[in-house]
Amino acid sequence: MKNLLLMITCFTFAACGNMQKNTTANNELITEISVPETVKAGNPIPLKFTVRNPSSKELKFCKWHTPFEGFMAMFLDITDAGGTNAQYRGAMAKRIMPPPEEAYIKVPAGDSVTVEIDLLKGYQITAAGKYKIVYQAGGMSGLTKVNETSFNLVY
Repeated sequence: MKNLLLMITCFTFAACGNMQKNTTANNELITEISVPETVKAGNPIPLKFTVRNPSSKELKFCKWHTPFEGFMAMFLDITDAGGTNAQYRGAMAKRIMPPPEEAYIKVPAGDSVTVEIDLLKGYQITAAGKYKIVYQAGGMSGLTKVNETSFNLVY
């Protein structure tokens, strides 16, 4: 009897877990970051940050710790080929939780929102070489499906 009860409980949790995965997969925002493949030292390093909503209903995300609010927090890990982090030199805003409604950006069903920022306004990137960029602030914004990108800084 104990084994039967255990099997039923496991089956129920497994079924709920699968339903949750399917629901989440259909209602997630997808974020794409991109930069030019090669950038000449001293020129701006434009990062394009696009949030797409592939679902059939409007979704929203918190703009805190994203390029949509500028450099108010360190939301990127930028590392050179040797693994050294580029120094962040932007602001570090303190927040009152939970975020107010105006901190959210709505993305209509099947649509996207995009912003472009210059990485040099928030990070010190001066040495020539290859750099990797990883978005690391999904916990605040809710944006978890984000690609990585890279660029070469040349003289």
